[in-house]
Amino acid sequence: DMCSIDASDLGDELKALSRYISAGSTPKAVLEYMCTNKMTTLFPNAFVALRILLTLPVTVASGERSFCKLKLIKTHLRSTMTQERLVGLATISIEHELAQTVDLQEAVQIF
Repeated sequence: DMCSIDASDLGDELKALSRYISAGSTPKAVLEYMCTNKMTTLFPNAFVALRILLTLPVTVASGERSFCKLKLIKTHLRSTMTQERLVGLATISIEHELAQTVDLQEAVQIF
């Protein structure tokens, strides 16, 4: 079963795994080493833990950026706009790279 972690064995596996890798190795390098040398079945808990570690977001910067953009949009003059329009403007501001690729002529014709 490669989708759950046995916490009691994880510490022992990490100690044993540390003998095979050099100090200062990144989690990605350790996971690549394990896959290359077919060690995933030897250290199943460490394998799952490394996969989880490498897929979790490191920061909440996108959420903070959203609030920052929302603060910039909602000025004193715009404080009377509806919630729907405010959400639309915030979405366009946050996804500005995607918004720049939209063909406005085509969007107007579709609308």
